[in-house]
Amino acid sequence: MKWDRKKVSHFGCVWFFTTCVVKDIRPFLSHYQWKRLLLGRPREDFPAFSLHFSDLRLLLFGGQLSVAGDSGLVVDVFPPSWSTPPEDWIKINCDVKVGGEHMCIVALARDHSGSVLWGMANNLNFTDPSIGEAATCQLALETAATRGHDFIIIESDSEVVINAIKDKVAAFTNDPADIYMQAQALFLGRHYRRAYHLLNASQIVLRDLRFRYLAAKCLEELREWDQCLLMLGEAKVDEHGNVYDTKASNALYLDKYGEDREINISSAICFLRGRAYEALENRVQARQWYKAAIKADPLCYEALECLIENHMLSNEEETSLVSSLHFGPEDGWLSSFYSCLIKKYDKEYVVEAKFKELEKESCSSNSSDSSFKCSLKNNTDLLACKAEYYHQCGEYQKCFELTSKLLEKDPFHLKSTLVHLAAAMELGHSNELYLMACNLVKDYPQKALSWFAVGCYYYCIKKYVQSRSYFSKATSLDGTFPPAWIGYGNAFAALEEGDQAMSAYRTAARLFPGCHLPTLYIGMEYMRTRSYKLGEQFFMQAKSICPSDPLVYNELGVVAYHMKDYTKAIRWFEQTLACIPSPLSEMWEPTIVNLAHAFRKLKLYDEAISYYEKALALSSKSLSTYAGLAYTYHLQDNYTAAITYYHKALWLKSDDQFCTEMLSIALVDECRSSVDAA
Repeated sequence: MKWDRKKVSHFGCVWFFTTCVVKDIRPFLSHYQWKRLLLGRPREDFPAFSLHFSDLRLLLFGGQLSVAGDSGLVVDVFPPSWSTPPEDWIKINCDVKVGGEHMCIVALARDHSGSVLWGMANNLNFTDPSIGEAATCQLALETAATRGHDFIIIESDSEVVINAIKDKVAAFTNDPADIYMQAQALFLGRHYRRAYHLLNASQIVLRDLRFRYLAAKCLEELREWDQCLLMLGEAKVDEHGNVYDTKASNALYLDKYGEDREINISSAICFLRGRAYEALENRVQARQWYKAAIKADPLCYEALECLIENHMLSNEEETSLVSSLHFGPEDGWLSSFYSCLIKKYDKEYVVEAKFKELEKESCSSNSSDSSFKCSLKNNTDLLACKAEYYHQCGEYQKCFELTSKLLEKDPFHLKSTLVHLAAAMELGHSNELYLMACNLVKDYPQKALSWFAVGCYYYCIKKYVQSRSYFSKATSLDGTFPPAWIGYGNAFAALEEGDQAMSAYRTAARLFPGCHLPTLYIGMEYMRTRSYKLGEQFFMQAKSICPSDPLVYNELGVVAYHMKDYTKAIRWFEQTLACIPSPLSEMWEPTIVNLAHAFRKLKLYDEAISYYEKALALSSKSLSTYAGLAYTYHLQDNYTAAITYYHKALWLKSDDQFCTEMLSIALVDECRSSVDAA
């Protein structure tokens, strides 16, 4: 048996092709025989299968405007948009119209340009729509064979017809290719147990890599992870993603629609192993197999996405992995795109240069035709990465504006949605959070992101008990969703329930070793309980994971300030400001005030006053800034200025005890100094 070239798509839609003789199929296409064959068959809304004949090749799949059941009931479904067939192929759309005691069957053929080649119609004295679907497929096949078409695609909406054809072909020929074809149809129809039984019963399942992979995919859908790994066979992988396969190391390919691009099936197997190990909570092995998957095929985006989204790698490991990938000449832009997806801990000018380089770069859809080029400047994924970078830098308003534009363009882009929620949280836009949460729960009730959005809304309006319950629901739906664990811990921390908060943060730190936020929040909890030494240790650990986060340096400065090491505190605060892109936003006003406090403690009053004034330029409604500035002037014996700023502080909060007492002292000191001067 000679197999055609084959290809696996990592994005879930997998097509498998095989061969048989057309004359073996036609006896099964009698109308009366179809009626007997189709009785009692289950059906699905979107069937799909493929057949290859020696002199006629075809591909059939479902999903039209309506689905006719065995009982004659017509159920409306949402069809995929019609797409043109590949060059040298034709596409035949089949449909049935039942009326009275008759039905009309129609087959319409179009080429790769969308032009109509021919149309065939016939009247039948039947009212069973399943018989009509079978007769329409027969009409399409016979007409295509008569007209000498070699490659055809047939679109139909009857899984009953499709599975009946395939089941009879497999039974009639007993060919492994036909068995594989039937198993693929069962898999796409979500009959996973039956497909696995069919594959496992065949003698070739352990010798053919494609059979083994499809059987493992069935076990994946059935959530039988140990059996899935057993089916994939024994293999070893090192820390760098290099695979040492003990058996079945041959690479088979699945070619989709005759494209020249090929993806190694070994990459798909590595990715499936990673999924299985992650489900079994063996994250070390999962990380290694994901790395092996993307090394085997740099186009395996899902593996890279798992590594990035689940924070399995540190910044250095992500950079090293992307730089080690080998792209084809026409895929050079992917290297730049991947570098924008990974953690953005470089200097500001380095990250901005990456975005500008990718926006300027163009990619041609066809290496032989350079006239048609596309740019990634307005690509949603790239702009989502840029929004994520703005959020990381603390430019929340800029991030919110960008994600708002992205969601107007694509309301269902979930990565943009997550960043939009985070920015809205920081800006306190509770109305936006409410609307987003309602829409997400309506559209994606089974996704963790939806309930995370609900938790964000309640957290924003300071209803922490309710937010905690929704964050908990998000973690139960997806235990590998980092924001839900962070929000869960923050909700406990807001209620000063430190033990539960620490438990959530430790779980997040264990699950996501490449993310510094759980470690940072653990340090904050220790600092809240005045365990400054322990807090400093966790802050230093967070700094080693993410050396460019200004919040980490700010917390280190606060710890040093509480430990009365003011010189060290100044150094950390200055490093915080060095990591922040200019101009400074109001968010960083407390850091400048902290720096001014540290200078005041060292009796460097002029420097302290300078930073207090910078803080007032960012926010003119900060009580601590006015109080600190007044106290600094007071220490300099500049009582007039001190009294002025004490009054401004009391205007913001009239019952502030410190300012009230110090104002009285300043007034007494000014009177005394006036008397002494006289």
